[in-house]
Amino acid sequence: MLVLVAPGQGAQTPGFLTPWLDLPGVADRLHWWSAVAGLDLVHYGTKADADEIRDTAVAQPLLVAAGLVSALSLFPHPADGRRAVGAVAGHSVGEITAAAGAGVITAEAAMALVRQRGLAMAEAAAVTSTGMSAVLGGDPDEVVAHLEKLGLTPANINGGGQIVAAGTAEQLAALAEDKPEKARVIALKVAGAFHTRHMAPAVSTLEALVPGVTVRDPGIRYVSNADGQVVGSGDEIVRRLVQQVSNPVRWDLCMETFKDLGVTAIIEMAPAGTLVGLAKRALPGVKTLALKTPDDIEAARAIVAEHGDPDAVASLPPTHPAAEEESPQT
Repeated sequence: MLVLVAPGQGAQTPGFLTPWLDLPGVADRLHWWSAVAGLDLVHYGTKADADEIRDTAVAQPLLVAAGLVSALSLFPHPADGRRAVGAVAGHSVGEITAAAGAGVITAEAAMALVRQRGLAMAEAAAVTSTGMSAVLGGDPDEVVAHLEKLGLTPANINGGGQIVAAGTAEQLAALAEDKPEKARVIALKVAGAFHTRHMAPAVSTLEALVPGVTVRDPGIRYVSNADGQVVGSGDEIVRRLVQQVSNPVRWDLCMETFKDLGVTAIIEMAPAGTLVGLAKRALPGVKTLALKTPDDIEAARAIVAEHGDPDAVASLPPTHPAAEEESPQT
């Protein structure tokens, strides 16, 4: 069984959209999504520097756009992907990418929603000096207990020996001085304590926005960050997308669900690398591929042919039009 996953904030790097613009139709699509989001995605994805794309309000739309571009390059007709792939999931903002891929919301709705999400989270982050640090190694239960002792939230429990702590600058400074046993602590260059109570104002903003979004039930298994469960209701998925902004990401539980579903291969959408790295540690024996650039499409197509649903794969066209021509996640 094949699972497609979409990365979260922190995966972006300067110029990462550049090679995708060589594919037919991609520039036109990005210009349209730029109009929808009110953000020049082509500029930020090709010419902006690391500081510019670190901005939450910029990074999040870029990540969703990149994920959708790479998914559409692999499956130009999204219905083909929904038949061939066994499940989808996204890490943090990647859940919006996954929701669009599953047919819960349109690509346009995804771009409008993620732009407002990024703006609202950036505004919430400006209220108090907060941030995030990755905790690598140590016993997971002991790490979580240590963070809670310091008043920090285990905002991302990513599996593979990675937990991301979030809280105030003072709390993170205390963590740097008092590390969990057998663990390393790395400060992350993010603008706030995402997936914590500090993001409550952003939740309120999105709650007022989403009632106007057209929602459909997913056309494929959708695995939720909240608890790793498969969610079959489109309305419930959108509700979770909103609440997720201030709730921890349980990527470890998502990977457990992949295992329970019988996953044999995982392809990570652009800008890929981190989630397949986690999968290699947590899901040994599962084939993985990071779809970073168009050069990886042929290898991704081979994995689809080998691990996708046989009946659906048999119906795929032999050549897709597009083929003609590791960071902690927050």
